Amino acid sequence: MSDEPEADTADESAEGLQDGDFIKLAYTARTVEGGELVDTTDEEIAEEEGVDTDEQEFAPRTIILGEGHIFEPVEDDIIGKNVGDEGSIVVESPFGEYDEDQVRTVKSDKIPEDSRYPGAHVDIDGEHGHVETIVGGRARVDFNHALAGQDVEYEYEILGEVTDRLEKAQGLLSMYFDVELDMHLETDEVEEEVETETETVEKETLYIDQNPQLQFNQQWMMGKQQILQQVIDQLDIDRVIVQEVIDGSGMGGMMGGMGGMMGGGAGGEDLGDIEDALEDADVDADEIAEELEAEELEE
Repeated sequence: MSDEPEADTADESAEGLQDGDFIKLAYTARTVEGGELVDTTDEEIAEEEGVDTDEQEFAPRTIILGEGHIFEPVEDDIIGKNVGDEGSIVVESPFGEYDEDQVRTVKSDKIPEDSRYPGAHVDIDGEHGHVETIVGGRARVDFNHALAGQDVEYEYEILGEVTDRLEKAQGLLSMYFDVELDMHLETDEVEEEVETETETVEKETLYIDQNPQLQFNQQWMMGKQQILQQVIDQLDIDRVIVQEVIDGSGMGGMMGGMGGMMGGGAGGEDLGDIEDALEDADVDADEIAEELEAEELEE
């Protein structure tokens, strides 16, 4: 019966970095066989390997241990270590085992003409692969990951522990988007309905300025709810507000005028006036005028 207190004491006295800690990590990963570069945070190494550094930013990553932001064997090797420590770990087949059934024959007309050659990377029916051979109307395509079946060695250095919450937020978002975002934390007073009364409560809010790079990012458009919920949970804040910042350029007046004009259309606005206004606004006046005439005939 004396074993349980000892186990509790051991858990409480765990030293070094643990699950849930934010760290800044530098690493380089290469295949064990052949030494092919897989990933790196070092710009010099990327340049030496012929990687286009203009298309991608190379810098140490902020990750949360235990959240799957890097392969699990690497995380396990980091647990218990301290800032400044270095390490090396081989991850066995991190991109899956090679599957012969994933090499399939497809009709060559499913492949764009400029990609009909051995070695070309193609997307077919939602799957990514590379062309092995192409003869006549048939192509042999390998849908395995390019590194399937290969072991990868990670060499890493723990550069620091991240404690600043804004830096944590930026680090989290940079895992998904290669975009520098302006953001700040603020405590707001907000009125909320509590049962039958209205109460003023304080909410800690992360404000993020949305720039065009983020606004039109497909991953952001599809997954921002889940991504921002992770930010809320990890920073222990109440909410996130994403602000669209629009510089004054004269567009507001034009759009405001269009809004008033279109709003009056339902009240019997003259079609000729509408056409003139739409011509000034550089939109298809004929098309909209035809739609309005059709609506009037239906009425």
